[in-house]
Amino acid sequence: MICSLLFSSLYLLSYMVITKFKKHADFTTVDVEDAAVNRIALWMCTFTLAVSVGAVLLLPFSIISNEVLLSMPHNYYIQWLNGSLIHGLWNLVFLFSNLSLVFLMPFAYFFTEAEGFSGSKKGVMSRVYETSVVLLLLTLLVFGILWVASAIVDDDAAGRESLYDLWEYYLPYLYSGISLFGVLLLLFCTPLGLSRMFSVTGKLLVKPRLLENLEEHLSCTAFEEAAISRKISTKASCWLNLNMEALQKRLLAIKSHRITLEMRRKASPWQRNLVYPLAMLLLLALTGISVLIVCFHVLELLIDDAAMPKGMQDSRLGKVSFSVFGPFGAAVQVILIFYLMAASVVGFYSSPFFTRLLPQKQNTTMTKIIGNCVSLLVLSSALPVFSRTLGITRFDLLGDFGRFNWLGNFYLIFLYNILFAGLTTLCLVKKFTWAMQAELIRAFGLDRLSLPVNRIRSQGKP
Repeated sequence: MICSLLFSSLYLLSYMVITKFKKHADFTTVDVEDAAVNRIALWMCTFTLAVSVGAVLLLPFSIISNEVLLSMPHNYYIQWLNGSLIHGLWNLVFLFSNLSLVFLMPFAYFFTEAEGFSGSKKGVMSRVYETSVVLLLLTLLVFGILWVASAIVDDDAAGRESLYDLWEYYLPYLYSGISLFGVLLLLFCTPLGLSRMFSVTGKLLVKPRLLENLEEHLSCTAFEEAAISRKISTKASCWLNLNMEALQKRLLAIKSHRITLEMRRKASPWQRNLVYPLAMLLLLALTGISVLIVCFHVLELLIDDAAMPKGMQDSRLGKVSFSVFGPFGAAVQVILIFYLMAASVVGFYSSPFFTRLLPQKQNTTMTKIIGNCVSLLVLSSALPVFSRTLGITRFDLLGDFGRFNWLGNFYLIFLYNILFAGLTTLCLVKKFTWAMQAELIRAFGLDRLSLPVNRIRSQGKP
């Protein structure tokens, strides 16, 4: 009952998020068949996004539950919070993650692209038949590759005969590879996101007047808005070959940007001079604590074998705290886990390889929604392993999350921690060096100089 209530809440939240980004034209089309197909694919994407949110909340919920049971072990109103519930949640997230990655998301993609077999009667069922056949062939191909790979790695007859043991061997083996890919993706996205978090927060908050000239920005935006409005409204523009649709979109974007700037100009002095510095200091503190914890974990790996990530069959909730500093340390662990997940998402969409996947409000196609759901599921399902590998928490992995073979490789775990600390430090140093250089250029007024190189480039543009 508790698991059903939790998942229902996550499903409703995920549906509200997806409906803010989906393209309404895909669901209000004249073709009833296409609208039905997109609606079914939307339900599958909502389920996948709910599983992603559940995977993100899995480790923080377990840490908080352990501290609550430690502080109130005999409280009648929290008797429902026990080890079997936490262990069941870990198993359900693992099961639904496999289901979404292996079946639901490939089915949703092929379902939206299918048109039915040639010569068959048109309809939704014709698309279902074609999608099922394509998905079956893809499944046989993937498991055939897994069987060959496991036979090469194990090099024994038992590995080859275990093809019949699909549930106990091949699905965890496949998910282990996907989790390893997700952890490696987090390794490159999180340091980039940690450096980008300062820029993203600076765009959302109102900067002090010393760091931002809102009046100048408003004047430039007003001039640009007037110029585009003049191009649209002029009668003599028929021979200029203008793209009116692009100009209309550009005008709407400029108007919204101008309204945002006007609202930021009306911000109070407390919001302008206090909130922004505190937010920057908080981000700097969280990033510094994360790097220090990883560096300390590197030393732990060299001294103590207990620092290696491992699985735990017995949840042991309510017996011992997983932080040296007690509830305060557990709260810091939870905050760091959420912060690293947010940074990884920011870094993922800031990467030049995945920038095109960035969803747009009310203008995201169904194919792009599927790609975003798959990407977020890969990142979020690897978050518990990622946090335990870096030593952010000492809470051991429950269920099948601790059965990954590569978790016992000392050299891989050690190199992973070294790379994360090095990449994060490099990105931060590069970020602050460029920011300091830009501020010095702005302070000396060098950004206002019209260099000859810029003139030549501007003249060469069409």
